[in-house]
Amino acid sequence: MKFTVLSLFPGIIDAYFANSIMAKALNRGIVEYRSINIRDFALDKHKSCDDAPYGGGPGMLMLAEPLSRALEAAGAVKKIIPSIGKEPAEGGTPSTGKNPREEKGRRPRVLYPSPSGRPFTLKRARELREEQELILLCGRYEGIDQRIIDVYVDEELSVGDYVLSSGEVAALVIIDTVYRLLDRVLRPESLEEESFSGGLLEYPQYTRPEIFDTMQVPEVLITGHHENIRRWRLKKRVEKTLALRPELIDQGLREGLFDAETVKLIEEGKHERDKSH
Repeated sequence: MKFTVLSLFPGIIDAYFANSIMAKALNRGIVEYRSINIRDFALDKHKSCDDAPYGGGPGMLMLAEPLSRALEAAGAVKKIIPSIGKEPAEGGTPSTGKNPREEKGRRPRVLYPSPSGRPFTLKRARELREEQELILLCGRYEGIDQRIIDVYVDEELSVGDYVLSSGEVAALVIIDTVYRLLDRVLRPESLEEESFSGGLLEYPQYTRPEIFDTMQVPEVLITGHHENIRRWRLKKRVEKTLALRPELIDQGLREGLFDAETVKLIEEGKHERDKSH
């Protein structure tokens, strides 16, 4: 899988890809990446990539022209052919009868991390791992010219209900979530019981020493009894999810994600919680 990242600060991106598990995935040929400096596509002597927004308001906005040239260099294809003098249709996209992508076939999917985007979830990450290439456009300042979103961006994704000063940080969250799901990056068992798998959060984990600051590792974990350990971990997953993310339990019950054992633990956990309240 290939990641292409457009940024005003490509050094942030390069440092991420040069370290840890990602570096190993690159060396093994599982992942490819390219960082593109948007400033290389600014034509004035100052390499300007931002200007004041029309209509006034605080902050600066990233310019459409260098962004467009950078996206074209990355292999992005226009979703629509813009028409001069026409207002954007409802939803922000200018009306046109022609879709260049249909003529040119499959192209990289263009993502724009934005607080205004749809929530980025593990489910969406699993869908995105099926893409051959993702192009991620990193915004700065007050964001980017809407016409770039209308013409090039396939999807705006939000990594949370908050605002970051760096689109690079949000882009790396998306990349990190997607690439670790690719075959051969991690051992399959590493993904089986982590948070959000099967609709539950992950159980508490412990390592040496057995006693730390008078606190002892739960005895069941040092017995070597695999079935008891499995049941303990499942119970802790249910307890933790009920305490911290009860909406995940409700969603899992609606979608039928849980087996009979888990449903029983959920009912017991809810009963205990109601008693304590």
